Amino acid sequence: MKNDIHPDYHEITVTMTDGSTFKTRSTWGKEGDTMKLDIDPKTHPAWTGVHRLLDSGGQLAKFNNRFKGLGLKT
Repeated sequence: MKNDIHPDYHEITVTMTDGSTFKTRSTWGKEGDTMKLDIDPKTHPAWTGVHRLLDSGGQLAKFNNRFKGLGLKT
C-alpha cells in the first residue's frame, strides 16, 4: 500500500435536529468539529411517515387549479 494517501480519520460530534449529540469517527472536517444536521431520521418523512407539501411561490396552488377537474369521480 502507498503511504500518505488515506484521509485523516478522526472523532467529530454530530448534532441532530432536536439538539441531541453523539460522537463518531469520520473523515469529514477536522478533529473536534461539529456537524449540524438539517435533516435526520427523526424529522425526515422517509423515516417518520409524515409527509407535508410545501407551497413555495404558489406552485402547488397553480398545479391544483390547473388539474382540479381531472380527479377521480366520488
